[in-house]
Formats: sequence, C-alpha cells, structure tokens
Amino acid sequence: MTDHTVEFVGTGESITVSEKETILSRCIEEGIAQEYSCRVGMCLACSAEIVEGEVTQPAARGLSETEAERYALTCMARPLSDLKLDRGKYPPSIEGDASASGDPAPADD
Repeated sequence: MTDHTVEFVGTGESITVSEKETILSRCIEEGIAQEYSCRVGMCLACSAEIVEGEVTQPAARGLSETEAERYALTCMARPLSDLKLDRGKYPPSIEGDASASGDPAPADD
C-alpha cells in the first residue's frame, strides 16, 4: 500500500493518505477541519483545487470530466501522488453561477 503526503496550501497542514483511503476520511481521523456534507461526491462542499499532483475519483459525480482534472472532491478522491490542495476552491460550474457573481438576474417583462 502506497502512502502520499497531502499538503493544504496556505494552512501549514499536511497529512499522509494511502491510495486506499479518501482524503476526507484521513482529514477526519487527523482532526483537520475539512468542510463536507453529502460524502457521496455530489454536493461539492468538500471541493479543493489540485495545485500539484494527481488523484483518482471515479465516483465524483458532481464534477465534469474537465473539472475532475483540476478539482478534487475530498470525500471521493484518493491520492495517486503527493498532493498540494487549495481547500475551499470550487469548480467553474459553481463559481460561474450568475447568482454567485453578483450580476443581477434578468428582469421578466
């Protein structure tokens, strides 16, 4: 079983995670405050931007294929290498939402 170091950018926190466990499960065991909700790869609450490294996350249904290359759902993601993750970063499908951008909704005439 191969272990990898997962470093959280800007926090000074890092954990060792095996290829057989999820990043979130290890965070919980280590007392790392990682946000989460559904734990089934749908809600995106546990999203983190992959700054460096690779993960496998075949059950991360909340991400498109393109998003899954740049973002990890820590509840589903298992490391394939050492990682640097930026927690609390969300994929464009969420960040690009008009309500999140502050743009007013079009008026109904």
